[in-house]
Amino acid sequence: VVRSGRRARSARPGGTDSVSSSIGSRAMKRSRVVLLWLAAIAITVGSAAWQRRTGPSYPIRGTATLSGESIPYRLLRSQITGEALPVRIRASAAIRGEVLWRRYPSNEVLRREVLARHGEELTFDLPPQPPAGKLEYFVHLTNGLESVELPPQTVVPRKGAVARFKGAVPAHVLVPHIAAMFFGMLFSNAAALSALARRSQSLRQAWMAFALLAVGGLLLGPAVQKYAFDAWWTGWPFGHDLTDNKTAVAVVAWGIALLLSRGGRTARVAIVVAAVVTLAVFIVPHSMFGSELKVQ
Repeated sequence: VVRSGRRARSARPGGTDSVSSSIGSRAMKRSRVVLLWLAAIAITVGSAAWQRRTGPSYPIRGTATLSGESIPYRLLRSQITGEALPVRIRASAAIRGEVLWRRYPSNEVLRREVLARHGEELTFDLPPQPPAGKLEYFVHLTNGLESVELPPQTVVPRKGAVARFKGAVPAHVLVPHIAAMFFGMLFSNAAALSALARRSQSLRQAWMAFALLAVGGLLLGPAVQKYAFDAWWTGWPFGHDLTDNKTAVAVVAWGIALLLSRGGRTARVAIVVAAVVTLAVFIVPHSMFGSELKVQ
């Protein structure tokens, strides 16, 4: 009788089985939340890395070969206004070279400069340019028997490394801008995943994404642009800067999504669509069609 009574008590609501089930349910929910955020972080970090590495300001890297000697190179494509653009190639004493350069975009005749030998490096400093000024340059290397041109040419007409100069942006402006854009992307991805999982948190995360992207892109972004290129906005309708334009598209997409987010399936679809649009526009390489100084 006692054993029967114990079984009856444990089976009642609030008994041991019910408590264990509740604990297990909470643990499962926490695990799902952790997995959701890990997925959102992975998507955000991956897209940010892709955007940076494919952008026109990322150095051109590779390895050239001359008579069996491997020569690693890194051609810079971004520099601070007022500072020379260093060309540095590490190669053996048997290798000599020159750099050909001109202002970009222009039809100027390429200027030819000999790379100086400093220890294990061949070096030359290209002259500094004003904000948004650009230089196009090629590097020729030879050992007397073979020669190679950097960057390797795969298109006609040939195109060199194009370096853009920009003003220095203070850390108190640049760091909050980068942080706001990164976390805006993070909450955007999290909101989409939450909407797909039918979690109520998706709407709150959508508001966070909208607020962070608006502050980072439409408030701090123009401040960064002003410091770097002496212009507040170079996107629509004043120009074709994709960095400005894609930020505007993402913020508008989230604004529309929030207007449609009144609960139910429509709200979830709107949030997912806004997140997909945001991810798509931010995969576009950073600084594409950016500010460019007109060459006289």
